[in-house]
Amino acid sequence: MFTTDKALPATGIVILAAGSSSRLGKPKQLLTYQGKTLLERVLDCAIQTPFRPIVVVLGAYAEEISALRLPEGISIVVNDQWQHGMGTSISVGLSAVLNQQPDMAQVIFSVADQVFITAEVFMALFDRKQQTGKNIIASTYAQAKGVPVLFDKKYFGELLLLAGEQGAKTVLKQHADDTDTILFESGHVDVDTEQDYLKLISSGKSS
Repeated sequence: MFTTDKALPATGIVILAAGSSSRLGKPKQLLTYQGKTLLERVLDCAIQTPFRPIVVVLGAYAEEISALRLPEGISIVVNDQWQHGMGTSISVGLSAVLNQQPDMAQVIFSVADQVFITAEVFMALFDRKQQTGKNIIASTYAQAKGVPVLFDKKYFGELLLLAGEQGAKTVLKQHADDTDTILFESGHVDVDTEQDYLKLISSGKSS
């Protein structure tokens, strides 16, 4: 368990898990790897940090996923507009965090299918923001910037207005000069297809 000085900026975590896994044909959030579902793996990492609240945004498979015994302290919010794209889930998740803690200073957004996510990745985002003063800290992997990503409250207004397929990368691109990064070497490993999953099970990693 990590600890942090209470005087440091209040930080929340939003786990985006509303998608329909259309290419897979079943909820990727409930696929198991090393004895836990993919969603449980990322939630376990989030719980290990001092960051609260932790909000999970559900959508396509809300009923099935809600049936899981999620760790204590996890909040669930359902995005009824999930089919319109990730932008709506970002807005819904951030709204839920701010409803619980209106003075939130920054929020980390993550997803449910980055198999090798760790609590250290979340902490590294926080630490890099403290070190650099940049208001957006993204993860880098496979020559790309992506999630998990931390946004300062400076950009909450823009995130709340996201809609459709406009995801966090839209805001990243618009504010490249206010962005820094951390390295998340296995961040590219996710599960989009049955082939990805079978490869993950057989080799320990998927590409």
